[in-house]
Amino acid sequence: MARPTYALIAEFHDPDDVLDAAEKVHSEGYRKVEAYTPFPVHGLAEALDHEDSKVRWTAFIAGVIGGVSGMLMEIYVLAYDYPHNVGGRPLISWPQFIPVAYEMTILCAAFGAVLGMFAFNGLPRPHHPIFNAKNFERASQDKFFIGIEATDPKFDLEATHSFLRSLGADDVSTVEA
Repeated sequence: MARPTYALIAEFHDPDDVLDAAEKVHSEGYRKVEAYTPFPVHGLAEALDHEDSKVRWTAFIAGVIGGVSGMLMEIYVLAYDYPHNVGGRPLISWPQFIPVAYEMTILCAAFGAVLGMFAFNGLPRPHHPIFNAKNFERASQDKFFIGIEATDPKFDLEATHSFLRSLGADDVSTVEA
């Protein structure tokens, strides 16, 4: 019994070829696309229209929550739970709360970024189907790959295979799930 298809992956030998192919794949209407390269290729993320704003917003929101909770914790402790009048100062004096609120902001933003990155990337994942692709071990050495997932709305096995082949790929292979 054949296993379902996860993606089609095209292999290229040059970073300029993979960049051109990525632009053509995106302009053709494919959206569930990933590129795998041994080193960063300038302009590749823009060509595929990838934005990583989810982790940034998660870190920002976690930082705001941390800063506000630090301030509220200090207000509760110093004004309601254990009030002391020291030197005639008011019980709620925001300048003295800044260091703790700042540290709570940084701490919570860092935790939000790390946990958000793990959650949005689906980690920990000990094995991914893309590792079954032919020659994929060379993605960390000297080859460049573009994969179009089978869950893409425009994906058709034969048409997508022909399209990737027309981009000048050295090899196009099917990745089983």
